[in-house]
Amino acid sequence: MKRYIPNALTLMNLFSGSIAVILAVNDNLITAAFFVFLGVFFDFFDGFAARKLNVQSDIGLQLDSLADVVTSGLVPGVIMYKLFQYVEFEIGNWDNSQIEFGVTPLCCFGLLITLASAYRLAKFNVDTEQQNFFKGLPTPANTLLIVSFPLILEFQNNDVINAIILNKWFLIGVTILSCWLLNSGIKLFALKFKTWGFKENATRYIFVMLCAVLLIVLKFAAIPIVILLYIIMSVIDNLTPK
Repeated sequence: MKRYIPNALTLMNLFSGSIAVILAVNDNLITAAFFVFLGVFFDFFDGFAARKLNVQSDIGLQLDSLADVVTSGLVPGVIMYKLFQYVEFEIGNWDNSQIEFGVTPLCCFGLLITLASAYRLAKFNVDTEQQNFFKGLPTPANTLLIVSFPLILEFQNNDVINAIILNKWFLIGVTILSCWLLNSGIKLFALKFKTWGFKENATRYIFVMLCAVLLIVLKFAAIPIVILLYIIMSVIDNLTPK
């Protein structure tokens, strides 16, 4: 029976992502973001459960990636698509209301995130090196970056930040950077604790503590900073003699 637990958690990830897609398509980006958080939660604990129960399997690996294509691939692409629509049809405003939008090439540009995410997940499945680290930004981390934007717009209530996010060139730059980071060769540490000792997990412990402080102080605005911090600390960790 225990061998089914990780796959059940993975399917809950897929279910959460599917609900998020429906919500995002219907312009309810805020609730969609919270379902993404729920999906990422299940995504973290399915692997954790598989390792602890010693029931890792090839099917579990494939199922995990299939779920991630939805929760951490399709959802961020649709959210970026919607943000581009908002910029084109409601420039300078944000009220998270349902508006009749048209489909334009600029809006579809946001779906490049979905394509880049799917490609990254396919590479991950055939890469035997990524056991203790990630090569390129993991799709859940990239998803958290993208879904943070509507949350910042809704809850931070900062006109300067809102103007930056609701800028066509900012969104284009984020889309391109996102696609590149997902498939880059940058080695990023994984938040997998094989032991609980501080010395061998110093980077992870420091990162978690800094994340907690940033989230308490900056709330949703901390998420892009946390992703940047993750990349910087990984680069420093790679350069540090072991």
